[in-house]
Formats: sequence, C-alpha cells, structure tokens
Amino acid sequence: MFAGLLIVQRALLHYPAGQTRQSLTAGGKAMKRRTWLEIICITTLAAPVSAVAQTPTAEGAYIAPRNEWGQPDLRGVWNFSSNTPLERPARYADQEFLSDDDVARIRAEALDDIARSDGNSSSGGVGGYNQFWIEGLPLEDNRRTSLIIDPPNGRMPARVPGAPVAFGGLGPDIEGERPVRFTVGGIGKDGPEDRGLSERCLMGFNSVPPFMPSMYNNNVQLFQNGDHFVIFNEMIHEARIVPLDGRPHLPEDVAQWTGDSRGYWDGDTLVVETRNFTDKTQSFRGTGISKNMHLIERFTRVADDEVHYVFTVNDPQAFVAPVTVLVPMHKTEDELYEYACHEGNYGMVNILRGARVEEGSWVDSNGN
Repeated sequence: MFAGLLIVQRALLHYPAGQTRQSLTAGGKAMKRRTWLEIICITTLAAPVSAVAQTPTAEGAYIAPRNEWGQPDLRGVWNFSSNTPLERPARYADQEFLSDDDVARIRAEALDDIARSDGNSSSGGVGGYNQFWIEGLPLEDNRRTSLIIDPPNGRMPARVPGAPVAFGGLGPDIEGERPVRFTVGGIGKDGPEDRGLSERCLMGFNSVPPFMPSMYNNNVQLFQNGDHFVIFNEMIHEARIVPLDGRPHLPEDVAQWTGDSRGYWDGDTLVVETRNFTDKTQSFRGTGISKNMHLIERFTRVADDEVHYVFTVNDPQAFVAPVTVLVPMHKTEDELYEYACHEGNYGMVNILRGARVEEGSWVDSNGN
C-alpha cells in the first residue's frame, strides 16, 4: 500500500551518513538520488506530525510570483515523487486525508518491516534495482489517502467492456500482439517491436502524458515565456513544447507519441489540453488506446516550493467516466541529468542477441 515509504526508509540503512553533496554528486545521477533519499528518510522517521500538515494547501491564499511576462512563474525543476497510492485503499472508505493516528500506524508498520527484513531483498537472487534507487516523499508532504480526487471515492472508474487491457512487468513476457502499448516488459523477443515502449526508449514509464510518480527520475523541468510552455521530463528526456498563443490543434489525422498540446491561462492556473495521441500507447492505467484520449493538465503554483499538477483523463472508449488525479510537485535545486536512452541502444541489441543464443539460432561474425 505505502511500499515506497518502506523502501526509502530502508535506503538509509545501506550507505554511510555524513557525506557531502559534493562527494555524492561527483558520481553523477545515482549520487544525486542518495542525498534526496537521505532527506526523505530522516524527515519521515524523525519529524513530528504537525497540525499544519493535516490540511491541504489553500490555493486561494497564495499569490504566485510573476515572471517578466506577468504570468505566474512555474519555472524550475520539480520533483513529483510520492508515497500516496493512486487509488484509495478500501480501509479508508470515504476518508480523504490521513489522520495523525494513521500516520503513526504507517510509521510503526514501516519500522517493523525494516526490522523483519534486516535489509535483505524480498525477491531473492540478485534482483534488479535495489532500494537505494527508489524515490518517495514523507507522508507530511501529501496526507491524501489517494492521488485520485475524482471520482470522490478515490478509485478508478470502471473499464468499458471490451476496452483493450494489458499490463507489462519485470517478469516473464506476456501473451499479446503488436503494437505493444505498455511501457515495461514485452510480448516476445523476435524483434524490438515486441518490447515495451520504455525498453525501446520511446516513452518513459513515468513521463508519458500524463506523468505519474514511479520508481525514480520523478523530475520535470518547466520552462515558459510569453507564448510557450515547455514540459521537460527527465525520464527518456521527453520535452513537450506547448504553444500559448491560441493556435489551433493539428488536423485530427496527425498523431504524435505525446499528442498535440495547446495551453492557456485560467487565472493563475496554466491549463494544457492535449489530443491527437498515437494509437500505439495506452490511455491510462493499462487500459485503452490513446488515440481516443482527451487529456487536460493543470499547473498551479500553491507555494514557493510547491506546484499542484492536476490532470484529467477522458476516454469514453476506456473508462465509463473521466478520472482526475492531483500530484503535488516540490521544488528542488537539483538539476536534470541526461537520460542516455535511445532506440537501438546496446540493451535492446543484447536482449535480442540473448534470445537468439537461447534458442540456438545465433550466428557470430565468424559464421559460428
């Protein structure tokens, strides 16, 4: 349920304390994460529950700073990590926010889990990424019981009968047909088209519009000027350039991986409307075909160090009702690092080569 909380707490056990930011960043991106996780873990384990943290930020009480064009200033690098689940666990029913008792119980469960595991892997073997790489935030930064704010029950709306559904993963390949619309895993290894979109370095698993908290690289840099807004996700180094000048959308028959975005200001909120998605990705939550999706994203600065990212997915071919999600994003002084992933990289070559060796059809450069 709050697995991210357990993971980041465990991370504190696996490296020495007292290292400076300079020594940590010397090794690149991985070292940056270590400093971020240390802050998260210490805050989560040691900070008392404050009365202020019980209530959400009152957006109407904060006046965002203006840029040189008179717009609310959204520029900077923002981290959208979260330990809040997308859907509200059944135990909370209609409860929208965690109580002090809930937070204390979750902390106790996390500490018990750490003690039982003694730092060992729960999956056995060498595994993949260990807990060092996983991002999350203290519960004080978002005490909602779900990221979904509509439907009011915090749960996904029902799927439309017959809507395409496929979930990849890090386990064995699943049965399926091309195109592979999910991001992680694959349906086979006959060619790169059998692999998930993130393995092909086409779409990140947390940066596809809309972007969602995930394992790591939960960073986005926002740029803006008088007539354009740029959403630059760290994962798969994806940049969406959003015109704000009122130009019309592209013709309906022109589809793009990240859709065609247009933006406008609604008071202090920047609204980005996206359509014209390709039919080679999913709408949301492993369901649907993106060509049927209409996406509305809202960016509102609610504090000097926080932006509320609220998006609504509307796909009548996938879900019986729209779904709206609120993801708090927190300002960071860290910079974005290159995510060196490109289609046809050595990882893909080695996946396919390993499959040929396994099936006995591999022929090397000497004809053997």
